[in-house]
Amino acid sequence: MTTNLFAQFKRILPAQPLLVGEAISSGSGAVVVELPGGDRITVRGEATPGGRVFVRNGTIEGAAPALTLVLIDV
Repeated sequence: MTTNLFAQFKRILPAQPLLVGEAISSGSGAVVVELPGGDRITVRGEATPGGRVFVRNGTIEGAAPALTLVLIDV
């Protein structure tokens, strides 16, 4: 029996990454979130402007802690 290791590996990875960003503006169930690289995305959910949030698949999953951000280029 042959197994496809790559297919098994892909099954354990999440389909969408969990992102963290700062809520810039909020209204009507939509929030503009600024990601660490400077990109801005509009997502569904509620957040207080200036607060940090977790975002996955276009939806706010919850509040993120206000920690110091460190970017590491690989």
